[in-house]
Amino acid sequence: MDCKKLVIFLDSGDTLIDESTEVRDKAGIVQRAQMVPGAYKTVRTLAERGYTLVLVADGEFLSFQHSLTQNGMYQYFSALIVSEIIRARKPDPRMFQAAMGAVNLGDHDRGRIVMVGNNLSRDIRGANQMGFTSVFLDWSPRYPKEPANELEKPNYVLHTPPDLLALADRLERKL
Repeated sequence: MDCKKLVIFLDSGDTLIDESTEVRDKAGIVQRAQMVPGAYKTVRTLAERGYTLVLVADGEFLSFQHSLTQNGMYQYFSALIVSEIIRARKPDPRMFQAAMGAVNLGDHDRGRIVMVGNNLSRDIRGANQMGFTSVFLDWSPRYPKEPANELEKPNYVLHTPPDLLALADRLERKL
């Protein structure tokens, strides 16, 4: 496995995990959930191809630990950056700065970071503000699909998680 230059930040809800399938306990922690179709194979393949993967998600750490472990994905991530731990929510730059720091990236690395998410106002706005490549996964019917302003306009739009495989390879070749 060769190490790629491109680093991929991934949201969880309705990007990897289907939010409509989440089963939560009384404290609101996800106990189990199903994946978005094709997400497991996409994450596994990206990891096998040598991409560094970082989860950047809003919510409780235990929810992501449970859902990623249950679905066999936990080991593919180099770091989990979660709003509960960072005490900020996307698009706050602290979320993305923490993700960069977790995998030893500096400001000069921003051009090789891709943020993939389903939320234009949080994932895409946050990525664009940081100077990352923004990738909108429009899989979910639960979130707006039209940007409210320029900062919410993604660089790329994907319809299913497996669409990320070809895009990642194409972006890697450009580096």
